[in-house]
Amino acid sequence: MNLLPTTTFLGKTVTRMIVGDNPQTGHSYIVDRITGDEMKAFYTPEKILETLFVIQDAGYNTIMPLSTPQNLEILKKFRKEGGKLNIIFQPYTAIPLEEMLPMMLELEPLGIYHQGTKTDFYNETGDMKTFFSNLELLKNSGVKFGIGTHVPETVLRAERENWGADFYTFCMYNARRNRRGEDSGFITGKTKAGLIFNANDRFESYKVVQQVKKPFIAYKIFAGGQIFSGHDPSEYPKVAEAFIKETYENIKPGDVACVGVFQRDSDQARGNAEIVRRVLG
Repeated sequence: MNLLPTTTFLGKTVTRMIVGDNPQTGHSYIVDRITGDEMKAFYTPEKILETLFVIQDAGYNTIMPLSTPQNLEILKKFRKEGGKLNIIFQPYTAIPLEEMLPMMLELEPLGIYHQGTKTDFYNETGDMKTFFSNLELLKNSGVKFGIGTHVPETVLRAERENWGADFYTFCMYNARRNRRGEDSGFITGKTKAGLIFNANDRFESYKVVQQVKKPFIAYKIFAGGQIFSGHDPSEYPKVAEAFIKETYENIKPGDVACVGVFQRDSDQARGNAEIVRRVLG
């Protein structure tokens, strides 16, 4: 396997692009083109396992999966069949963190982060007691822990108040403007339909990433696929390359970008990998 360009992240060699799994769990931000149900129909357990090996073969060495019970079983099978990808877990918030944590630790993850929508929900509703209790569980887990958020000010507050994160998973677009006080979709069942990202958000996010010394995982760099709206599919690779290039020009050398892949219509995993190799040399 020819690895993509790497950096040292959480003390390990990590490819500068890693792969998330929103498409695998049916989280569509482009329901006018591909619905969440279409994503879930394509991503059977067998197809998810196959995609993990494609990701590894394409040169990535790290993934950021959601720790659903199904995903945990697939990841165990992946490891049993020789899969070597590092794991940075996003906890599945439909199960209490104290119950979910030992399940994630069984797979020896590189890191675990406090899920972004839950971070924002607790901050918006003022339930900091639960939030800090969760952070304490993660701190005491024995692995590096991060804080996820969609809100630039939350990262800056975490630094000012020394919440102690080893890293941040940070959405490049503020998804909370019209959803303040709403719990995670895993709890409410609400889809992402109608959630439109503000194109200018990413410039504010870049400033925060540059200002804070700790490492970041920059995610939603394609705005959940919304950057491709209005373009012919033949133009998608050119659009993707422009945004990947811009992202790496604006995050730190020790930061990584995370992109989900929907493999039904094209091999996005390999396509993005080729772009990263060109952009980062």
